[in-house]
This record gives sequence, structure tokens and C-alpha cells, in this order.
Amino acid sequence: MDLLKPNPFLVTLAFVVFFLTSCSSSAQIGKLLDKAEQLAGNPSTSEISSGLKEALEKGTGISVDRLSLENGYLGNLDVKILFPEEARNVENTLRSVGLGSLCDQVITSLNRAAEDAAQEAKPIFTAAIKQMSFQDVQKILLGNNDAATTYFKESTTVSLSEKFSPIIDTSLKKVDATKYWSDVMNQYNKIPLVKRVDTDLTAFVTRKAIDGLFLEIAKEELKIRQNVGARTSPLLQKVFGYADRQK
Repeated sequence: MDLLKPNPFLVTLAFVVFFLTSCSSSAQIGKLLDKAEQLAGNPSTSEISSGLKEALEKGTGISVDRLSLENGYLGNLDVKILFPEEARNVENTLRSVGLGSLCDQVITSLNRAAEDAAQEAKPIFTAAIKQMSFQDVQKILLGNNDAATTYFKESTTVSLSEKFSPIIDTSLKKVDATKYWSDVMNQYNKIPLVKRVDTDLTAFVTRKAIDGLFLEIAKEELKIRQNVGARTSPLLQKVFGYADRQK
């Protein structure tokens, strides 16, 4: 009768429980637990680690490649860099007196600088992925829909800022952003009774470029968590299918 047929997973579980008391090596215990997971149809710890890292490499790579293209920032309304908040009145005032093209030149040059810097982010993300512990991997895989993005914010923001800042500073000069900004401010300051605005353009664009990068990474993270079609390898399907079952 089927009722008397032994359940393979329960037999293995009993086997594991029996041997856990006699195993002196944590490596042996880990292998036994992995075996039990595999018989239950779940990925092993090594598969979980490899699968998540594969997903993160893919997601960050797509995000970096997308933003580092010409118009990667400028043509993406979600991440497009506009005038600093404290200078919005500057922009509005200049557009109202017929200097909209000058404002457009500023916006274009800010986004070009961000696009130049974005391509340098990939090795920073790769290093952050390589240094992940298995505890990090588990926390991300079974965490919130933005768990990976949060991890990258915590582990790479400082490195990204240090890497981006000199590139953006050079690029702002190369694309004449500092000249356009100076022209904007000179024109604005000629208007009677306006309040002078001082903005560190390099710091502003660096911050906005990094914010945009994390926003794109968050999109890719959500896609692979929610869209089965985005899981483009058997390993990704197995690992994220397991994560789906745990939630």
C-alpha cells in the first residue's frame, strides 16, 4: 500500500538527525544538511550562493551598462539629473526671461558627466559581491524585494563616491558644465533682488549619479524576484523558485 511506502525525505531527515550527534566536523554536518535539502528539491548552500551572486552580477551589470550609454541618464526620466533643488528658482527665472536653452545645456552637461562615471561602477559592485558571506546571501535571497539594493547601498556608496567624484569633476569641465553653470549664475545674479545660490556641482552630480544607479539596480532586483521569465538559467530558476516557496 502507498501508505506504507517510505517517504525519501523523511528517511533522509531521520538519517541526518541520527548522524548529527556523531559528526564532529561542521563540514560533515553541512554536507548532510545539503543532501537533505537536495532530496527535498531545494538548492544546496553552494547553489544558493552561486545563484544569488549570478543574479547580482547580472542585475548590476545591466544597470551599469544601461546608464553609461549616451543618454543613459539624460533619456531616463527616473534618473535624469535636473537643476539642484536650491537652484530651481534660478532655472524658472531664467526660462521666464528667454534663457531656456542655457538651462538645457546645463542639464545635458550634468547628465553627460554622470554617464561618464557610471561605467566605473562595475568593478566596485563585483568586489562587493565577492566578499559576501553566506549569511549575507541568505539575508538578501529571503529578504525584502530591495534587500540586495540595500546591501549595495551600505557596502558600496563610499567607494562609488570616491571613484565617481574625480571622474565627474573632470567630465563637468570636459563637457563645459562648469562654464554653462557659471553663465547661468552670472545671468541670474544680474536680476535685481535675487538670492545668490552656491552649489558644489561635483558633489551634487556624484550624489545624483549614485542615486540613479541604485534606482536602476532596484528595478532589476524586483524584476528577477517577481518575473520568472527574468530567471534566465536553470540555477536562477532553482534558487529563486526556492525563495518563492519560503515566502
